[in-house]
Amino acid sequence: MNPPIEPVAQVLRQPMVQIDKLWSVFRRAGRDVVVHQELDLRIARGELLSIVGGSGSGKTVLLRQMLGLALPTRGQVTVQGQPATQLGRAGASSRVGMLFQHGALFSAFSVLDNIAFALRELGTLPDNLIRDVALVKLQMVGLAPSVAHQMPASLSGGMIKRVALARALVMDPPLLLLDEPTAGLDPGSADTFCALLKSLHEELGLTVVMVTHDLDTLLELSTRIAVVADKHIVAEGDAAHVMAQPHPFIKEFFLGERGRRASALLHRQAQTE
Repeated sequence: MNPPIEPVAQVLRQPMVQIDKLWSVFRRAGRDVVVHQELDLRIARGELLSIVGGSGSGKTVLLRQMLGLALPTRGQVTVQGQPATQLGRAGASSRVGMLFQHGALFSAFSVLDNIAFALRELGTLPDNLIRDVALVKLQMVGLAPSVAHQMPASLSGGMIKRVALARALVMDPPLLLLDEPTAGLDPGSADTFCALLKSLHEELGLTVVMVTHDLDTLLELSTRIAVVADKHIVAEGDAAHVMAQPHPFIKEFFLGERGRRASALLHRQAQTE
């Protein structure tokens, strides 16, 4: 007998991602290292949450656990109401898209073949339809059809990010994970890529989880920020709320020289709204 189908309203009320009492423990140099301890986090549908924290605080580990690529030692991670560990099953790319820090394009594949990879793996669609879908996604990220047959080695850093984003979105997943999306880009390219991400987030109704160290990217895109320190979430909320918290990492990250510039930008933005 098939399990009952949840009402649409109930599904929409569920967080897109829910993390409960998470422990992440790794064995290093003969001893256990605790990265996360009793970490809780809720990510609502449609928001753009940025995760920040110091080196070794386990930000990327959290992304891997949301993808189902890493298992928590204790606790639970659910995505769309299902255990994240089930994302490794067939159809995972239709639920979660991932933009890796340096794009992670297949160097031996053309741009078109990179974008179309997940569709071809399904083995159920005709080649002409796969090609058309890949070209639509290429246009969606602001690249011309002529780029489709280029190889990754011929692309600029900004173009690589756009192709990787098109590949992440090819199955129309409701959840998009971003690992340092503007890393390695010059300021102009970073601003342009941020504008693209912001537009796609709004137009497609995506839920986005982003890890970034870049304060400009953080303040430009985030609807909410979660700070990982001391093995758990020490602060979460909008930028103004988080920056007002007295935690030492928050003061160092947001109120150093770069942070003061970003804070001034936030203040100017608030005055113009």
